[in-house]
Amino acid sequence: MTFVPCIYHIIQYPNEMLVRVRPHLLTGLLLYFASAGAAGAQSGHSLRMALREARENNLALKAEKLSIDIAETDVVTAGLRPNPVLNNQALQLVSPSHFPERTGWLNGHNVQNWWQLTKTFQVAGQRANKLDFAGRNAVVAEKSYREAERNLFRDVAGKWLEAWIALKQLDMLGIAKSNIDSLTYINQLRFRNQVITQTDLFRTQVLARQYDVRYKAALQEIANRERELRQLLGRRENIAIDTADSFLPAFPAGRDSLLSQSLAIRSDVAAAKSAIEAAGSNIRLQKSLAYPQPELGIIWNPQNTVPYVGVYGTIDLPFFSRNQGEIRKSVIQKARAEQELESIQSRLETEVTNALASYETHRKNVQGFQPILEQSNLILENVKYAYLKGGTTIVDFLEAQRSWLDTRQEYYEALQEYRKSYIELLYTTGTINQLAQ
Repeated sequence: MTFVPCIYHIIQYPNEMLVRVRPHLLTGLLLYFASAGAAGAQSGHSLRMALREARENNLALKAEKLSIDIAETDVVTAGLRPNPVLNNQALQLVSPSHFPERTGWLNGHNVQNWWQLTKTFQVAGQRANKLDFAGRNAVVAEKSYREAERNLFRDVAGKWLEAWIALKQLDMLGIAKSNIDSLTYINQLRFRNQVITQTDLFRTQVLARQYDVRYKAALQEIANRERELRQLLGRRENIAIDTADSFLPAFPAGRDSLLSQSLAIRSDVAAAKSAIEAAGSNIRLQKSLAYPQPELGIIWNPQNTVPYVGVYGTIDLPFFSRNQGEIRKSVIQKARAEQELESIQSRLETEVTNALASYETHRKNVQGFQPILEQSNLILENVKYAYLKGGTTIVDFLEAQRSWLDTRQEYYEALQEYRKSYIELLYTTGTINQLAQ
């Protein structure tokens, strides 16, 4: 933004020495716009794209998703009926003196066989309650997965924003660096022609080196942030951030609307409600398991070639154990789940209220920077023009350049806080999950 006016004024400066370096400056200007055009043509990851990729490829989220599959296998187990039990008892007459005449050891007259086929029967709705409890636990696992997804999206959005703001700051440093580099080159020629003093040249060179160091540090910062973002996205390839993505859709007006929306869609609230339903189902299951499960069947019993048939039945007598411990535990678990929901709802109100207040504050701060940015631009251009025309010293110009850069750094810090508060508002209201749809 300031590089082009600087080049323009330097080229227009009525000095024969400056006219000689015009081809170099024009070449640099063309290279600058060519690199900017190439960067603009590169397709990048928007925030929405990053969230979608994290949902598909993040390794931790993939592991969490297996919890749903595990819970669904419990539904299969709950639906299985008890297997029938086959029992055999064989008795052999061991005293040959008691064998009937002309019979041996394996003769049917000297053997008794007991064949028993039985099956345990689930009563008092035990199987139905097992299925219901397992199904509700599967719902809890699915809601818990959504909560893990919400937390992951917050981390991804935060890293994406850090990379996004680092790229914005790099662009700003690139503009300042190009500005000072071009002036340094011109001042070298002007010093050679004794137009300026050595002190003026040194001052320009020192600032150029400072910008060069900061530019390299900014490049490393971007590389670090993008590497961290790639890890969250579960990808090995390099990633380009879409710096044109504003990702700021409108929110419902008013705190009460946001609270109602949050209570309706936040994944931790849904998970807590599902846990309460599962705990209620567990109470019903444990109460039904207090009823003894009878084992019934038939008996086939050939005794010394004489066939017998009968029935078999056994049942626990609930004098001592009536599943009292598990019933009591299930009641306490439901009470705990209800307490956790109440805690989440209370925390939610505070989180949404704070996030909304921070969002509004940072939004106003960013809006307040617009006239300051315009004024800093105007000051820099005026001081630069005056310096090139000999109307002021290089100290004034370098001070104006530093002030310009400091103003933009403060602006980007405010912009980062603003967008971070927006992400926090997305997170606390639960709408960050919807952003990945």
